[in-house]
This record gives sequence, C-alpha cells and structure tokens, in this order.
Amino acid sequence: MVEIKLEYLGDLRVEAEHEPSGARLKSDAPLDNCGKGESFSPTDLLATALGSCVMTIMAISANKHDVDLAGAKVRVKKTMAADPHRRVGHLLVEISNLPASVEPKRRKALEAAGTACPVHHSLHPDTEMELVFHWNG
Repeated sequence: MVEIKLEYLGDLRVEAEHEPSGARLKSDAPLDNCGKGESFSPTDLLATALGSCVMTIMAISANKHDVDLAGAKVRVKKTMAADPHRRVGHLLVEISNLPASVEPKRRKALEAAGTACPVHHSLHPDTEMELVFHWNG
C-alpha cells in the first residue's frame, strides 16, 4: 500500500506528498475550469500517469530481454469531453524514439506490455485510449 497525503492550498491548488519518498507536486485547476493553469491539472496528472505507466511497463519487459529503451519518448494528448459530464474523453499516447534494432517479435511483446499497464486497465471504458508506437530510434 502507498499513501499519498494531499493538502488544499487555496486558490484551487492542491499539494500532494508521496509518503514513501517525500516527493511533492502541486496541481492547479485548468484555465477552462476556473483555475490559473499554472501547474498540472488533476486530469493532466491522469494523462501523465498513463504515459509514465506505459513507458515503465515497456521498460520492465525490455530489461528482462536485455533491450535498452533509454531515450524513448512519450507524448500524451488529452482531450476533454463534456457529455454527459466533464471528464477525460480521449488520450492519445505516442511512444517514439524506440530502437529500430528491436526485432519485430520483441516489438509486439513490448507493445503488448505497454498496453497492459495498470493505469490503462484502471481507466473507465468510456475513456478512449489510443497507443501509437514509433520504432525508429
């Protein structure tokens, strides 16, 4: 179990502390929802969690097969939806700079690992997720 402690700082800002490490981050309401947009919004953190999780799970699988993914990049594009309520509607996750030297069979296994990340499986089925892999590093 991991505990995360949060404190409301006022002005639509929240500070979170990751209990095991002491790392801290702040979130802010986005410009289009009464905030100043000066930091990650809660839904930005959700998108960040998905991109980070995909890359981490791919790297775990790659390490087991002596494949180095250092330098790979992830870009997540988040699109909000408003119907029937405000929520994340679509997440496009592009994983690029993956080494071209990885054989096709291993590529498929690494892509499957990324798609099977815990955050991906934790999101509501109404949230569309699209993962695109670019093996051109």
